[in-house]
Amino acid sequence: MATANVQPVDLPRRINRALAKVSPWVIYGVGLIPAAWYFYLGATNALGANPVQSFEHLLGEWAIRFLILTLIVTPLRELTRVNLVRFRRALGLLAFYYALMHLATYVLLDRGLDLGVIATDLMKRPYIIIGMTGFVGLLALAVTSNAASIRKMGRNWTRLHWVIYPIALLGITHYLMAVKSWPPRPLLYLAIISVLLGYRLFRRMLPNIIQRRAAA
Repeated sequence: MATANVQPVDLPRRINRALAKVSPWVIYGVGLIPAAWYFYLGATNALGANPVQSFEHLLGEWAIRFLILTLIVTPLRELTRVNLVRFRRALGLLAFYYALMHLATYVLLDRGLDLGVIATDLMKRPYIIIGMTGFVGLLALAVTSNAASIRKMGRNWTRLHWVIYPIALLGITHYLMAVKSWPPRPLLYLAIISVLLGYRLFRRMLPNIIQRRAAA
């Protein structure tokens, strides 16, 4: 009795085919749901005893989460063949939007646009300087995250967008210093960012190691 040839299921290919039908705009819509929910909680006085601070921290934490998701795209493709590259720009811009909302909440709601108080904070609280530095880096990435910038900058675009790793480290450092304790979530974020950075550094060094061994 003849048996039919059973082809192995190529799960990554199936996933990629399904993802190809998803518009990047869906990522923006889904990604902004937490912000909309926090706005609603703030409007209904459901953010606790210090709603402004809670709102500010929640937005900042989502900025870090989207940074991590942006960093995961390349390792995920290389290790599993699941390709999310077409969504990477949306994820990176969502990280920027949440960081912008986090900063706006601090400047407008927390400090009432009082430049004197903000200047005092910058001098007395180093974690704010760290956070501002990370935001400036995110701003540079957001401004150049378009096809025209990619064509104009060439290889310099890739070099510039490598700063997403230092930005992620600045963001998580800002978070840890702001909460003034060692809760598990920021430590988990730090561990994930460290692993992703280690992977990229090892990946870049590996070809050089292979070449040196071949020459020896």
